[in-house]
Amino acid sequence: MGLFKKIGEALRKTKEAFRRKLDALLSHGELDDEFYEELEELLISADVGVTSSVEICDELRQEARKRKLRKAEEVKSLLKEIIVASLSDVPACVINYPAVITIVGVNGVGKTTTIGKLAGYFKRQKKEVTLVAGDTFRAAASNQLAEWANRNKVKIVKHAEGADAAAVVYDGISSAKAKATDVLIVDTAGRLHTKTNLMEELKKIDRVVEREAPDMNKYTFIVLDATTGQNALSQIKHFDEYISIDGIILTKLDGTAKGGVIISIVRDYNLPVVFVGTGEGIEDIDTFDAKEFVDEIF
Repeated sequence: MGLFKKIGEALRKTKEAFRRKLDALLSHGELDDEFYEELEELLISADVGVTSSVEICDELRQEARKRKLRKAEEVKSLLKEIIVASLSDVPACVINYPAVITIVGVNGVGKTTTIGKLAGYFKRQKKEVTLVAGDTFRAAASNQLAEWANRNKVKIVKHAEGADAAAVVYDGISSAKAKATDVLIVDTAGRLHTKTNLMEELKKIDRVVEREAPDMNKYTFIVLDATTGQNALSQIKHFDEYISIDGIILTKLDGTAKGGVIISIVRDYNLPVVFVGTGEGIEDIDTFDAKEFVDEIF
């Protein structure tokens, strides 16, 4: 299945819920205050967020008047144009090699599965990949990561359960430098911001990466579950208080009708969505494209 079709399938629930209501609104309404209020409510219901929805509608109203638009299709095209532009304003996160990618996030968002899919993605790009089992907190976490390493036929560095996570990362970096690894992907324990000890551990891992990998390109991506909607945004805020977040990986996009949360994430936090999970399979992950996303939901 091609990428375009995969994204389309993943966004099917969002598209069905949003497009039907938008077409109904455009088919019978004048471009008056009531129209813009209903459009605002529609965007909010798709999890675009209150602030972003208000700003988008204000910009649409002003630009539609300036261009003297009257037809529904013209307004729809303008709305797409505005959303694509806002998503494209954020600088893209381009991964340069060799790279160290640290994956963070709360429990249950699909971090381990995402790392497995990322390993497969980079393998398809003909890159040498090593996984680092930095989640020494959760029982069997390193074994699960080892299964993904086996499936993808990539190397893994792991220690015993309960080991110092920063020490595992240190060994992973040493291995990557010795074996000319292109991409080192570091797993970390799922944590809530209330778990101060785990958040401090994350800072320690970050320091080790900074110190031991001076010649590697460093990225920290937070994994968010699309089905949690606006709750995902507070997770970005809490993690960013401890470490610098470079981009978003959005999982379970196929399981929600509220994919509009992507718009809210980008506009509110000025962070790019780097990858999206598009299904359950090992190949169901790919880079995010703003225009393709908007085309699919409209």
